[in-house]
Amino acid sequence: MSELFAEMGISEPLISGLRKVGITIPTEIQSRIIPLVLNGKDVIGQSATGTGKTLAYLLPLLTKIDTTKREVQALVLAPTHELAIQIYRQVEMLAKNASILVTAAPIIGAVNITRQIDSLKERPHIIVGSSGRILELLQKRKINAQTIKTIILDEVDRLVDDKNWDTVKAVVKATMKDRQLMSFSATITTATLDRVKQLTAAPEVVIVEGQAEVPADISHLYILAEQRDKIEVLRKLIVNLKVSRGLVFINKSEAVEITVAKLNYHGLNAAGIHGSSAQADRKKAMDDFRSGKVKLLVASDLAARGLDIPDVEFVFNLEMPEEAQVYLHRAGRTGRAGKSGSAISIVTRKESELINRFEKELKISIEAKFLARGKIMDSASHMKLSKRSVKK
Repeated sequence: MSELFAEMGISEPLISGLRKVGITIPTEIQSRIIPLVLNGKDVIGQSATGTGKTLAYLLPLLTKIDTTKREVQALVLAPTHELAIQIYRQVEMLAKNASILVTAAPIIGAVNITRQIDSLKERPHIIVGSSGRILELLQKRKINAQTIKTIILDEVDRLVDDKNWDTVKAVVKATMKDRQLMSFSATITTATLDRVKQLTAAPEVVIVEGQAEVPADISHLYILAEQRDKIEVLRKLIVNLKVSRGLVFINKSEAVEITVAKLNYHGLNAAGIHGSSAQADRKKAMDDFRSGKVKLLVASDLAARGLDIPDVEFVFNLEMPEEAQVYLHRAGRTGRAGKSGSAISIVTRKESELINRFEKELKISIEAKFLARGKIMDSASHMKLSKRSVKK
């Protein structure tokens, strides 16, 4: 079915690269966005998390890059350093799998600017980064605004909020008027639309309703626990379920290393990745996880973007996400390639309020389980055990 990508105009090397990671059929957002982009239209795209928005803009972008020219041809702006690094790595992965000579550079704040200026001397085709640092380098004339033909705003709702708007607007205004502008987010409000339309005269607005599909082979469970007991509950689950490969999700990237240290202290062999991980550290963590040297990989949602690890048996939510689509994206890391998997959430009573909402929004059942005498039990078994204990 990969001819569907070809019919839209995606280059054969990129299609071949997609096959290597098992992607042969475009998602709805990709089917609707890619032809517009290749026809030079400015676009605003809204689609749920996990529906393929990143590829919706990267595939036509990489198809359009002129590799015979050594110059910056595109900017991808992201609201966080983590997301910028993940998009940059996605570009690298696509280029490598497709064996095309498209180059990219991450340009984010809180990094030595001299080294970034040095990397720009290599004249990458695509710059991915934060608007503040990119604007600074544009003003220093280290980035040539005249060669930029495409600007992409990822998570545009955050990029055009009051905190970021002036900087993003300045970056866009610094480039030529005939450049192409693409904006994407899972949610686009009227206020966001109004601001984007200040940057582009007649954008094509594409809104894909609905959500990513819920994989059928995943069981969803949750266990109540006090916050201070979560690591111990996870330890018991690892032992009880004989876990050999599990992903552990937390909400904040800055807590990844602390969580890994706690898990290792409690005898759980873990490694972690976060958006600012050095490439060598990330590679070692991933290699150790894939080889089985470590059982658990701790990640935030942004750090896990683009991960495709086979044979992940379990996804553990050590902290619950706020949005159902983020929960779904996490759960989808297991149960791949026709195999079954489990998403297990360890939640406080306050966090458990999210369970009912996620069940309704995703139309799934998340079963309540209990740990008793080191074993996982359902609610009925737990009640019987509790009554026996009271009688004694």
